[in-house]
Amino acid sequence: MKRSEINAAVAEAKTAFERHGWTLPPHPRWDVTDFGLGDFGTSGLILVNLAEQPEYCEKLMYVKRNQVTPRHFHAVKKEDIICRWGRLVIELPSREGVKLQVNGEWRDIPAGERLVLGSGERVTLTRGVLHAFWAESDYAIVGEVSTANDDANDNYFENKRVGRFSVIDEDVAPSVRLVSDAGA
Repeated sequence: MKRSEINAAVAEAKTAFERHGWTLPPHPRWDVTDFGLGDFGTSGLILVNLAEQPEYCEKLMYVKRNQVTPRHFHAVKKEDIICRWGRLVIELPSREGVKLQVNGEWRDIPAGERLVLGSGERVTLTRGVLHAFWAESDYAIVGEVSTANDDANDNYFENKRVGRFSVIDEDVAPSVRLVSDAGA
């Protein structure tokens, strides 16, 4: 990814957060990725780490229409994905279906069903649940609250070409420091 593309994506996300009343903490830790696939518009995600503690973490994400976070699961992390604004599609490509908490209530999700979360709705994804997601609306603002986060070692992607962090072409100066930047 070009740094200029990252800067533009951060500016767009900041504008959306401000429009919807999400004030970021001082010096937030930004994470912008194209998952190493080279097409941020199709496969990409913008995250802001709001809290990073040994026991838990909280993130705010900006997801554009049809911009997919590729299929993956976590071996350690349990997470709540909360749609804060817009409509978020969660793909759960299980052959047998899965039983998950949706809005705090247990629900059987049939094999291959997509779950669509509206503003304020959430799903709890337990360890090992394969999932992908994207915005159905023009964009979605999404929260994540989870157990301790280890992006470098606890993201298992179905597509082995996918990488968690992007290689960055430094064509301009950075507007923010990314989690993946040296010394971040």
